[in-house]
Amino acid sequence: MNYTYSFEKLEVWQNARTLVKSVYLLTKNYPDDERFGLVSQMRRCAISIASNLAEGTARRTMKDKSHFTTMSYGSALELLNQLILSLDLEFVNDQEYSETRSQIEGVTNKLNSLRNSQINN
Repeated sequence: MNYTYSFEKLEVWQNARTLVKSVYLLTKNYPDDERFGLVSQMRRCAISIASNLAEGTARRTMKDKSHFTTMSYGSALELLNQLILSLDLEFVNDQEYSETRSQIEGVTNKLNSLRNSQINN
């Protein structure tokens, strides 16, 4: 039987994991010349959201934990910026933009709540 780590139990980490998959599927249709630009950056941002949450759970103090949650939040906003640019550049359509933005907003709302609870403890 596999051990379940505390980050795996976080709903926000599970949502971030789903967001990674969505970003990979979305960026698969970007122009080939963006493979090392926007595609790579968006994928790394999405991964960073989940990875920082995981790393933060290994920290001992709430201050350290909240620092990694804050870094996850920053990566989510960076991803949102890149999604907006993708819409501007017509790499995504309005529906793809709205669906992905909604996912990002769901993750940022949960990250904000988690960070507030970490700061207040």
